[in-house]
Amino acid sequence: MDLGLELKFAGGAPVLTEGSVIEGYASLFGLTDQGGDAVARGAFAASLARLAAKGDKVRMLWQHDPAKPIGVWDEIREDDKGLWVKGRLLPDVALAREAAALIAAGAIDGLSIGYRTIRAERDQAGRRSLKEVELWEVSLVTFPMLPEAKVGRKDADDLREMAAVFAQAAEALRGA
Repeated sequence: MDLGLELKFAGGAPVLTEGSVIEGYASLFGLTDQGGDAVARGAFAASLARLAAKGDKVRMLWQHDPAKPIGVWDEIREDDKGLWVKGRLLPDVALAREAAALIAAGAIDGLSIGYRTIRAERDQAGRRSLKEVELWEVSLVTFPMLPEAKVGRKDADDLREMAAVFAQAAEALRGA
């Protein structure tokens, strides 16, 4: 899998370059996360527009820690699958170099969003559909709330189909 991460190696260790890029889906529409939330299409649009109007950006953090920025997101957009992000790990940040080594080794690949809920609806099963959120940050994480949110994730349709099959199986087991 192409992780979209450009690394050079010196003495066996990965070395970040100015072009050290990561990309993937930080959120996928319609998939329920481990907390029972699913993000609806369009949930990020107003927040992204407000940030752009102010000339501000969504932050790239390590493990949702606001004291640990590790890079910059150069591009964030909603498409028909979810929230796609593309950014750079900063070579002058030690933790970014560590993150690059962990990504390159396959030890970490999760993406996770930090946000405030603006508008949501609950279904009969208690799951929330997030209709509008204020997006603050996208983090590289070990364990994302939405396991399908990953660096280098390009096969969102396959994941959505697989998640639907698992959801149907779970419903069938509950009804048995």
